[in-house]
Amino acid sequence: MISETVIDALKRLLPEENIYLKEPMKKHTTFRVGGPADCLVEIEDPAQLERILRYLNLIEIPFFVMGKGSNLLVADSGYRGIILHIGPKMNEVRVENNIVTAQAGSLMSHVAKAAYDHGLTGFEFASGIPGTIGGGVVMNAGAYGGELSRIVTLVTVADKDGQLLHLDNATMEFEYRTSVIRNHYFIVTEVELGLKKGEPEAIKKRMEEFAARRKEKQPLEYPSAGSTFKRPEGYYAGELIMNAGLKGFRIGGAMVSEKHCGFVINTGDAAARDIYQVIQEVKRVVGETSHVVLEPEVIMLGKF
Repeated sequence: MISETVIDALKRLLPEENIYLKEPMKKHTTFRVGGPADCLVEIEDPAQLERILRYLNLIEIPFFVMGKGSNLLVADSGYRGIILHIGPKMNEVRVENNIVTAQAGSLMSHVAKAAYDHGLTGFEFASGIPGTIGGGVVMNAGAYGGELSRIVTLVTVADKDGQLLHLDNATMEFEYRTSVIRNHYFIVTEVELGLKKGEPEAIKKRMEEFAARRKEKQPLEYPSAGSTFKRPEGYYAGELIMNAGLKGFRIGGAMVSEKHCGFVINTGDAAARDIYQVIQEVKRVVGETSHVVLEPEVIMLGKF
């Protein structure tokens, strides 16, 4: 539980309308599941983030930073702590020449639209990834042969004291679905992308092609967190899951998608526990049948 003292302190640090108590996390995740967080606060700018981080360093209350929640599974019991939400209130996108600068809460689809509007190519692959640019940079998001690591030129982050640091591409230590931020106490506040001039019609065509491929091959009609597992070296997670006979496997309202076995979906009435159990069973069976250890891309928050 968050004490009244902490709540009063938060109200002095940011607008009261940005503070939500007992906030159902199912409203903030693409799985559409998750119990209440003790407190969720909407961050508007880096200065606000600095103030809150300095305060949280003084008290012993756990906190978690999230964007759109497109890669997050929150337990049915919720989260005992504070959620720092970097989302719609921190989504400015600026374009100058071939440089696109986006605040961390900007949706990747909106960044792609801004790039297209200015005739810039190189970000089309991310136009359909359902997350924020901040979260995408943390995990080096990619699709259709593209990765953020190839176009990110600078990332602005806040350290544990809220001080801003600027990390260039090399300092980010990008690897498959990870970056230096995964192993350090950094929070992304802004991302700079170096793109190239392109033909608007060609850019639009590529975005439409990628959207059509997603619609054809992915279960977009169901809540999910996208690809549930990282791609094991030398294999495809979806193929391993299908070969293990798990296509359509379900527990409660959670199911391995029949359209794409790499997705665990919420068929409509799943609990977070259902999704968690499906993920664990898929890992177990694939490990036994293929001797490959699947590693979830999804972050698990709370007690399952």
